[in-house]
Amino acid sequence: MRVQLSWRVVPAPEPIGALTVAVSEAGLCLVGFGAVPERAVAAAGRLGAEPVEDPVGTRTAATQLEEYLAGSRRVFDLPLDWRLTHGTQRTVLQALFAHVPFGATTTYAELAAVSGAYEGHGYTAARGVGAIMGSNPLPVVVPCHRVMAAGGLGGFGGGRATKEWLLAHEGVLAPTLF
Repeated sequence: MRVQLSWRVVPAPEPIGALTVAVSEAGLCLVGFGAVPERAVAAAGRLGAEPVEDPVGTRTAATQLEEYLAGSRRVFDLPLDWRLTHGTQRTVLQALFAHVPFGATTTYAELAAVSGAYEGHGYTAARGVGAIMGSNPLPVVVPCHRVMAAGGLGGFGGGRATKEWLLAHEGVLAPTLF
Protein backbone atom coordinates (compact mmCIF):
# COMPACT_ATOMS: atom_id res chain seq x y z
CA MET A 1 0.00 0.00 0.00
CA ARG A 2 1.25 3.47 -0.92
CA VAL A 3 1.79 6.06 1.85
CA GLN A 4 -0.58 9.04 1.79
CA LEU A 5 0.20 12.74 1.81
CA SER A 6 -2.71 14.69 3.31
CA TRP A 7 -3.38 18.19 2.00
CA ARG A 8 -5.91 21.00 2.32
CA VAL A 9 -6.35 24.68 1.53
CA VAL A 10 -6.36 27.00 4.55
CA PRO A 11 -8.02 30.43 4.17
CA ALA A 12 -5.78 33.36 5.04
CA PRO A 13 -6.28 37.12 5.21
CA GLU A 14 -5.46 39.32 2.23
CA PRO A 15 -2.98 39.80 0.75
CA ILE A 16 -2.15 36.12 1.40
CA GLY A 17 -5.59 34.77 0.44
CA ALA A 18 -4.98 31.08 1.03
CA LEU A 19 -2.28 28.59 1.94
CA THR A 20 -2.08 25.02 0.70
CA VAL A 21 -0.62 22.70 3.33
CA ALA A 22 0.54 19.12 2.98
CA VAL A 23 1.35 16.71 5.79
CA SER A 24 3.20 13.40 5.47
CA GLU A 25 3.47 10.64 8.05
CA ALA A 26 6.55 12.50 9.38
CA GLY A 27 5.00 15.98 9.63
CA LEU A 28 4.26 19.17 7.76
CA CYS A 29 6.20 19.12 4.49
CA LEU A 30 4.63 21.88 2.37
CA VAL A 31 3.09 25.31 2.76
CA GLY A 32 2.23 26.87 -0.60
CA PHE A 33 0.89 30.37 -1.21
CA GLY A 34 -2.56 30.23 -2.76
CA ALA A 35 -5.02 27.43 -3.36
CA VAL A 36 -2.58 25.22 -5.27
CA PRO A 37 -3.40 21.52 -4.83
CA GLU A 38 -1.07 20.75 -7.74
CA ARG A 39 1.87 21.68 -5.48
CA ALA A 40 0.68 19.08 -2.97
CA VAL A 41 0.37 16.54 -5.79
CA ALA A 42 3.94 17.34 -6.92
CA ALA A 43 5.23 17.07 -3.33
CA ALA A 44 3.49 13.71 -2.96
CA GLY A 45 5.19 12.50 -6.12
CA ARG A 46 8.61 13.55 -4.81
CA LEU A 47 7.94 11.66 -1.57
CA GLY A 48 6.49 8.58 -3.27
CA ALA A 49 3.11 9.19 -1.67
CA GLU A 50 -0.51 9.37 -2.76
CA PRO A 51 -2.00 12.91 -2.39
CA VAL A 52 -5.33 12.91 -0.56
CA GLU A 53 -7.41 15.96 0.35
CA ASP A 54 -7.76 15.33 4.08
CA PRO A 55 -9.00 17.86 6.65
CA VAL A 56 -8.38 15.40 9.51
CA GLY A 57 -4.74 14.60 8.63
CA THR A 58 -3.95 18.28 8.23
CA ARG A 59 -5.92 19.55 11.23
CA THR A 60 -2.98 20.38 13.51
CA ALA A 61 -1.01 22.19 10.81
CA ALA A 62 -4.07 24.10 9.60
CA THR A 63 -5.08 25.06 13.14
CA GLN A 64 -1.60 26.32 14.01
CA LEU A 65 -1.43 28.38 10.79
CA GLU A 66 -4.89 29.84 11.45
CA GLU A 67 -3.87 30.70 15.03
CA TYR A 68 -0.67 32.36 13.81
CA LEU A 69 -2.52 34.41 11.19
CA ALA A 70 -5.13 35.43 13.79
CA GLY A 71 -2.41 36.61 16.19
CA SER A 72 -2.88 34.00 18.91
CA ARG A 73 0.21 31.87 18.09
CA ARG A 74 3.84 32.91 17.86
CA VAL A 75 5.59 29.53 17.79
CA PHE A 76 4.81 26.52 15.62
CA ASP A 77 5.20 23.29 17.56
CA LEU A 78 4.30 20.65 15.03
CA PRO A 79 6.59 18.05 13.50
CA LEU A 80 8.25 19.09 10.25
CA ASP A 81 9.14 16.73 7.44
CA TRP A 82 12.32 18.14 5.91
CA ARG A 83 12.53 15.58 3.06
CA LEU A 84 11.66 18.18 0.38
CA THR A 85 14.91 19.96 1.30
CA HIS A 86 18.48 18.78 0.82
CA GLY A 87 22.06 19.60 1.79
CA THR A 88 22.86 23.28 2.25
CA GLN A 89 19.23 24.22 1.69
CA ARG A 90 18.15 22.07 4.66
CA THR A 91 21.00 23.34 6.85
CA VAL A 92 20.10 26.99 6.20
CA LEU A 93 16.34 26.49 6.62
CA GLN A 94 16.80 24.55 9.86
CA ALA A 95 19.06 27.35 11.17
CA LEU A 96 16.38 29.90 10.25
CA PHE A 97 13.69 27.88 12.02
CA ALA A 98 15.84 27.45 15.14
CA HIS A 99 17.37 30.93 15.44
CA VAL A 100 14.98 33.61 14.15
CA PRO A 101 11.91 33.85 16.40
CA PHE A 102 8.61 35.68 15.97
CA GLY A 103 9.15 39.43 15.74
CA ALA A 104 12.85 39.19 14.88
CA THR A 105 14.61 39.52 11.56
CA THR A 106 17.98 38.62 10.14
CA THR A 107 19.82 39.34 6.91
CA TYR A 108 20.82 36.88 4.22
CA ALA A 109 24.48 37.29 5.26
CA GLU A 110 23.71 36.84 8.97
CA LEU A 111 21.73 33.68 8.27
CA ALA A 112 24.59 32.37 6.14
CA ALA A 113 26.94 32.89 9.08
CA VAL A 114 24.56 31.37 11.69
CA SER A 115 23.95 28.31 9.54
CA GLY A 116 27.67 27.71 8.99
CA ALA A 117 26.85 26.52 5.49
CA TYR A 118 28.79 29.19 3.62
CA GLU A 119 31.94 29.82 5.67
CA GLY A 120 34.42 31.96 3.76
CA HIS A 121 32.12 32.68 0.84
CA GLY A 122 31.46 36.39 1.55
CA TYR A 123 28.95 38.04 -0.75
CA THR A 124 28.09 34.81 -2.54
CA ALA A 125 26.90 33.41 0.80
CA ALA A 126 24.15 36.04 1.02
CA ARG A 127 23.15 35.34 -2.58
CA GLY A 128 23.06 31.60 -1.88
CA VAL A 129 20.83 32.12 1.15
CA GLY A 130 18.56 34.34 -0.98
CA ALA A 131 18.13 31.53 -3.48
CA ILE A 132 17.38 29.08 -0.65
CA MET A 133 14.71 31.38 0.77
CA GLY A 134 13.07 31.37 -2.67
CA SER A 135 12.97 27.55 -2.66
CA ASN A 136 11.64 27.16 0.90
CA PRO A 137 8.85 24.52 0.84
CA LEU A 138 7.63 25.62 4.30
CA PRO A 139 7.23 29.42 4.20
CA VAL A 140 5.51 31.12 7.14
CA VAL A 141 6.30 28.13 9.42
CA VAL A 142 9.99 28.21 8.45
CA PRO A 143 9.93 32.01 8.40
CA CYS A 144 11.77 33.15 5.28
CA HIS A 145 9.74 36.39 5.48
CA ARG A 146 12.00 37.31 8.43
CA VAL A 147 15.10 37.33 6.23
CA MET A 148 15.95 40.77 4.86
CA ALA A 149 18.36 42.13 2.31
CA ALA A 150 21.11 44.35 3.72
CA GLY A 151 19.47 47.35 2.05
CA GLY A 152 15.80 46.63 2.71
CA LEU A 153 13.08 44.01 2.54
CA GLY A 154 14.45 41.78 -0.20
CA GLY A 155 12.36 39.38 -2.22
CA PHE A 156 9.73 36.90 -1.13
CA GLY A 157 8.02 33.98 -2.86
CA GLY A 158 4.60 35.07 -1.58
CA GLY A 159 5.10 38.58 -2.99
CA ARG A 160 6.16 41.84 -1.42
CA ALA A 161 2.69 42.68 -0.02
CA THR A 162 2.56 39.32 1.76
CA LYS A 163 6.05 39.81 3.24
CA GLU A 164 5.06 43.28 4.43
CA TRP A 165 1.83 41.92 5.95
CA LEU A 166 3.65 39.11 7.79
CA LEU A 167 6.30 41.48 9.14
CA ALA A 168 3.65 44.00 10.26
CA HIS A 169 1.70 41.12 11.82
CA GLU A 170 4.81 40.28 13.87
CA GLY A 171 5.40 43.93 14.83
CA VAL A 172 8.56 44.34 12.75
CA LEU A 173 7.04 46.86 10.33
CA ALA A 174 4.45 49.49 11.02
CA PRO A 175 1.05 48.38 9.68
CA THR A 176 0.06 49.97 6.39
CA LEU A 177 -3.22 50.33 4.62
CA PHE A 178 -3.66 47.24 2.47
